[in-house]
Amino acid sequence: MTLVSEILDAHTAPGRFFSRQEGSTLRCLACAHRCLLREGRRGICQVRFNDGGELRVPWGYVAGLQADPVEKKPFFHLLPGSTALTFGMLGCDMHCDYCQNWLTSQVLRDPAANLALRYLEPITPGEIVTLAGQVGAQLVVSSYNEPLITAEWAQDVFRQAREAGLKTAMVSNGHGTPEVLRALAPVLDAIKIDLKSMQAARYRQLGGVLQHVLDTIALAHDLGLWVEVVTLVVPGFNDSAEELWETARFLARVSPDLPWHVTAFHKDYRMQEAENTPAETLLRAADIGREAGLRYVYAGNLPGQVETYENTLCPHCQQPLIRRRGYRILEYRLSTEGRCPHCQTPIAGRWSHAHSSAGGAAGP
Repeated sequence: MTLVSEILDAHTAPGRFFSRQEGSTLRCLACAHRCLLREGRRGICQVRFNDGGELRVPWGYVAGLQADPVEKKPFFHLLPGSTALTFGMLGCDMHCDYCQNWLTSQVLRDPAANLALRYLEPITPGEIVTLAGQVGAQLVVSSYNEPLITAEWAQDVFRQAREAGLKTAMVSNGHGTPEVLRALAPVLDAIKIDLKSMQAARYRQLGGVLQHVLDTIALAHDLGLWVEVVTLVVPGFNDSAEELWETARFLARVSPDLPWHVTAFHKDYRMQEAENTPAETLLRAADIGREAGLRYVYAGNLPGQVETYENTLCPHCQQPLIRRRGYRILEYRLSTEGRCPHCQTPIAGRWSHAHSSAGGAAGP
């Protein structure tokens, strides 16, 4: 066992998301890999493991903890303008070459990522919730690494957050299982899911299975969670018109009220050959989303370069209801019932009482 794994294994607790197999073998249910863990074996994520017939999972620490705008997650229809206290651990069940959080996600896979151990800080769920109150956060968010593989920890934090009157959310790759999603749903308000490609082969390249992500998006919506979807548009990887149409049509079938964020790629980690995404590509992708029937489409990461696609528009009369620049809200015009003040169309979302003109919830 390496020193890195010894340090991480010291910050674990008994897991809940598994089934027992023959003898001391366990089937992990935290992500769609459903790893079969014989005694002494680790899952694909490297942070969940079988210790003498007991599943051990990450618990009791953070490797990232920051208060920032909820729009940075990005959530545009969840308590706009509010502060989110975001916490993260280490590890992931996928290995994307362009990961922008690779220091936290690729620990125990890439030796260069082991530097992230220096950020590890022991903490309890109660301390996270207390800190959220101190920084004026309205919600707590599990992010930075893949939160589904640390779902027990998120569940424990979210339970206490809910008791304190806070909303809860996850920022996930969506490579989940129905079991873990149904278990989290009672303490989870919202989930942001990355839909990285509509090509099964591309997902295999990244270490996942496309269908599991599609199923997670649909199930999260069916469970009543607020769902927003992000596609990082990478030139030469997933930016063809055909694939963008396929993505938008799938989301519109789940619900035309699902916000779709198309965001700009920049060279990172092991993907240095692709060009950075130009604004023209994001505008083309966003136009496709609108034409496919999605009511709320956003283009991100290029503030001031994407025309009206930073703003929330009324899908009926096209009046701007929330104007943004980057992560800042410049103008907020929703009514107290979450409706367009011009035509009274209900706007799908979970709206914040922090705004003088906001409040309530509208949508599916």
